[in-house]
Amino acid sequence: MTRPTVLLIDDEENLLASLIYGLKAHDIDAEGAKDAPEGLTKLERRIPDMVFVDLCLPDISGIELLTTIKARHPYLPVAMISAHGDIRVAVEAVKVGAIDFIAKPFELEDIVSLIRNAADSGPAGRRQPPRKRQVEEDQNEPIGNSPAMRALREQVGILAHSSARIILLLGPSGTGKGLVARLLHQTSARADGPFVVVNCASLPENLLEAELFGAERGAYTGAHQKRIGLVELAEGGTLFLDEVGELPLALQAKLLRFLESRAFRPVGGAAERIANVRVVAATNRNIEDEVKAGNFRADLFYRLNVVPIKVPSLAERRADILPLAEFFARIQAKVEGCCPITFSPATLEQMTNYDWPGNIRELRNLIERLTILHPGQVIECDSLPNELVADNSPIPHGITEQMVTTERDILHRALRQAGGSKGKAADILGISRYALKRRLNRLNLDGK
Repeated sequence: MTRPTVLLIDDEENLLASLIYGLKAHDIDAEGAKDAPEGLTKLERRIPDMVFVDLCLPDISGIELLTTIKARHPYLPVAMISAHGDIRVAVEAVKVGAIDFIAKPFELEDIVSLIRNAADSGPAGRRQPPRKRQVEEDQNEPIGNSPAMRALREQVGILAHSSARIILLLGPSGTGKGLVARLLHQTSARADGPFVVVNCASLPENLLEAELFGAERGAYTGAHQKRIGLVELAEGGTLFLDEVGELPLALQAKLLRFLESRAFRPVGGAAERIANVRVVAATNRNIEDEVKAGNFRADLFYRLNVVPIKVPSLAERRADILPLAEFFARIQAKVEGCCPITFSPATLEQMTNYDWPGNIRELRNLIERLTILHPGQVIECDSLPNELVADNSPIPHGITEQMVTTERDILHRALRQAGGSKGKAADILGISRYALKRRLNRLNLDGK
C-alpha cells in the first residue's frame, strides 16, 4: 500500500521536527517547510496527499498562502493550523478552501486521521476522483508529431538549454502555450526550481503589481501582512507571464525595468531586490498592432521579442488532430470510468477538414462532451456539432447558374495564379486547403 504523503508549512522548527517524527511512526511520509517560498517550491517538485499551513508565518499570512496554493492546485486538501482558536479566521479559511481548521495544541491522532482520509477518499477531499489528478498530470507535454510540432519541439529543446532569460510565446488562444512554457521549464537546467504562473488578464490592475513584485505591510489599504511577490517565489526557476498583452501601461514600464536589470522593488519598499528567474511570456494578441494602437510599449515589445516562438494553430497541424482526439478520448475515459470513444472514418474526415478556431481547447472540450454523451461508442457524423459537419448537400433549386459559374471562375483564377498549387490557391483566397478541396470536388474541378 502506498504511504500517504504530507507537507507541513510552519515556522516553529521544534513543532515541525516532532510532527514529522510522529507521522513517520504512523507510516506517513512527511516533510516540512519553514516559510511560504520553501513550501511552494516543494509543492512544485511533488504534490502530496495533503498540506498543513500555519496561520502565522514570517513572510505572509497563512490565509494568503492557502489562497495561492488553492489557485495553483484546486483539488489539493489543505488544513490550517493556528495557536489562536478564532472562529472568524476558521470561517475565512474554509471559505478560501481549507478542509479543516486545527487549533494548537492538537492531538497527533487528529492529524493522522485527516491525512488518511485525504489519501483514501479522493472524491471527498479533492472533490474529484484520484484518477482525474492523474489525467491532469498526463497533460504536461504537447501532443503531436506533425512537421509543425517537430519544429516546435526542436526549437524548445534548443532554447530550454540556452542562456536565454526571456522567451516570448506567440499564437492564437487555445494552442497550448502554457504547456510549451512548462516544457521549456522542465527540460531546462532550472527544472528543479519553481514554475510560477501569472495570469496577467485575471488579476485586478490595482493588485497586479503587488502580486508580481510583492508588497510591504501597510503599503496599501488592506495590506495587513507582508506579501511575497511571484517574482520572488520563482527564484531559481521560471516565471510564466500568461496573457502579457493585457498588462496595463503603468506596470509595463516596471516590468521592462525588471527584464533589463533583474531588479525589482516591492510596493511600499525602499530596497531593491534581484531575482534570478527565466521569464517566459505569452500572448494571443498581435503585439505589433497593440504597439501601433498605443496599448503596448514598443520598448517592452522589443525586449520580450528577442527569442520568439510561434505556437502553431490546430489548423496548421492537421496531422495531429487524430492523435490529439485519441489522447483526449483516453484520458476523458479515465475520468468517466468508461471505454474511450472512437471515431468512424467519416467523422475523422470531418474533424480533419474543420478549421478549429478554438484550437486544442475546442477539440478537448468536444471530446469531453462526446465522452459524456456517448461513452465508449463509435462517434458518427450525426453526433458532431453543426459547425463541424461540412455542407455536402446538393445546390438548392433556387440558386442561379450564374452564381455557380462565378465561383468556378474565381477558383480557376486562383489556381492559375498559384500555378496549379491548391495550397497556394487557398492562401490567395484566404481559406484553408481543405475548404478549397471541398469546393473543387463539389464543382467537379481539378487542381494539383
